[in-house]
Amino acid sequence: MMAAAGAEAPDSWYLALLGFAEHFRTSSPPKIRLCVHCLQAVFQFKPPQRVEARTHLQLGSVLYHHTKNSELARTHLEKAWFISQQIAQFEDVKFEAASLLSELYCQQNLVDSAKPLLRKAIQISQQTPYWHCRLLFQLAQLHTLEKDLVSACDLLGVGAEYARVVGSEYTRALFLLSKGMLLLMERKLQEVHPLLTLCGQIVETWQGNPIQKESLRVFFLVLQVTHYLDAGQVKSVKPCLKQLQQCIQTISTLHDDEILPSNSADLFHWLPKEHMCVLVYLVTVMHSMQAGYLEKAQKYTDKALMQLEKLKMLDCSPILSSFQVILLEHIIMCRLVTGHKATALQEISQVCQLCQQSPRLFSNHAAQLHTLLGLYCISVNCMDNAEAQFTTALRLTTHQELWTFIVTNLASVYIREGNRHQELYSLLERINPDHNFPVSSHCLRAAAFYIRGLLSFFQGRYNEAKRFLRETLKMSNAEDLNRLTACSLVLLGHIFYVLGNHRVTHTYTHTFFILPSLVSVCVCVCVCVCVCVALISPLSLSDLNKACGNSMDAHEAAQMHQNFSQQLLQDHIAACSLPEHNLISWTDGPPPVQIQAQNGPTTSLASLL
Repeated sequence: MMAAAGAEAPDSWYLALLGFAEHFRTSSPPKIRLCVHCLQAVFQFKPPQRVEARTHLQLGSVLYHHTKNSELARTHLEKAWFISQQIAQFEDVKFEAASLLSELYCQQNLVDSAKPLLRKAIQISQQTPYWHCRLLFQLAQLHTLEKDLVSACDLLGVGAEYARVVGSEYTRALFLLSKGMLLLMERKLQEVHPLLTLCGQIVETWQGNPIQKESLRVFFLVLQVTHYLDAGQVKSVKPCLKQLQQCIQTISTLHDDEILPSNSADLFHWLPKEHMCVLVYLVTVMHSMQAGYLEKAQKYTDKALMQLEKLKMLDCSPILSSFQVILLEHIIMCRLVTGHKATALQEISQVCQLCQQSPRLFSNHAAQLHTLLGLYCISVNCMDNAEAQFTTALRLTTHQELWTFIVTNLASVYIREGNRHQELYSLLERINPDHNFPVSSHCLRAAAFYIRGLLSFFQGRYNEAKRFLRETLKMSNAEDLNRLTACSLVLLGHIFYVLGNHRVTHTYTHTFFILPSLVSVCVCVCVCVCVCVALISPLSLSDLNKACGNSMDAHEAAQMHQNFSQQLLQDHIAACSLPEHNLISWTDGPPPVQIQAQNGPTTSLASLL
């Protein structure tokens, strides 16, 4: 009967099968097997080439997105791509097949098949602006994932020029901002500055869809903010960060405009509004963490994670998992700085679980994960494990700022151990803040001065220690680096107390305590390494008050010291009793799937008290 109907009305059978297939696909729950059967039935009628190619594309798409049968999906997509190239004026099927097939190739680790496919599609799509731009973005992304940023930047430059020629300033800005992002990743700052200046001009002068305009502004400001934060310029970034926060508030009040742009090259969105909101929360957390506003970091992390949980129920985009991991990395450092080691360890375990679900996510964050474990090991006085974790992280990272951060903290481990002089001096030479410092980060350079001051303090070279610590203090004050300011004040106060200069000690110590933003970050040495400084400060104040005959104040300071010591001790025992504590022994391969419990704490508590 279906064949007869087909003979009488060639399109009716096709439309009926297509309607059934769509009905089954959109059912709740989807009936994918029946959908596939309906689409496969189309071939029984020996349809014309256009119908055949489109049906292969539909089958490939359904199988790719809704099943695990990637081989069959690949077969259908390859047929769709092959047939559609022989048909004139069939761009939508042709280029969608190429785009989806290259995506599938990448999923199957067949990158060498994906690249020539995309290059050919780009070559023959120049008369179709939307697809030409989309395929350029896709190939640039593929090169980026392979860490071939030079090729990716070249493609984005080609895309920007093409968008200019076809009269799409909006998409030109997207290409240029994407290129700027990659140049920032490569640390090619001399190229970044003129490019961002051009982008700023395009964003301000472009008149179009308000949401698209504001999304360009968010993209532009995010790049500016992260550029400042990478440079450790926490104070200088504040105006840009404020603009970014105002911009995202503006976007949240705008309604999506369903009117399609007249230029097909403008049919792109950088990120959905909801994703942009999470991203702004994220950069706010990054700023708060660097500045030492730990309560604010906690507040925005909680908001962002709550938003992410809602989004992940409806959206499986990999970028959401990346946002979640980066947020957790920052809040873990926040926990360690404030002495909440047990919570930090559980969140490190959560990052491990997220990385187990995505090899690419683990590849991108393995070095950070081992760095966090190294910081945790320091906080529980497991120095051998800390060294092993930092050494593993150094082996895994190619990021210069992260490398410098790790080396700085590894140097603090050698200072604590006291018998690793050769290794210590070798490290210090590589992060010498006075000469050829490896990165431009203001914050990391200030931390390097602090580490040298800490070493001089432990070696009893107090005048040298004062010079380094005053340099740290000067740099910290210049950019509101409150954690380093706190540490410098405490240690300088202690040095002057040891030297018998109680008046100066009183000045430094009271400066520390009258600044709430500093008291809240007092558990920090360097960037996040040594809880003993938090104990030094109240103890110094107690000794100082005793020396000055202020017995009541001395008692209050001593009580503060005792209370904080007890908090650290209880948290130390809780952390070391967790099964996740065994992660400190993991230094190779992917994160362990199961973590065995242990009987109790195995680390010394003496150094904490």
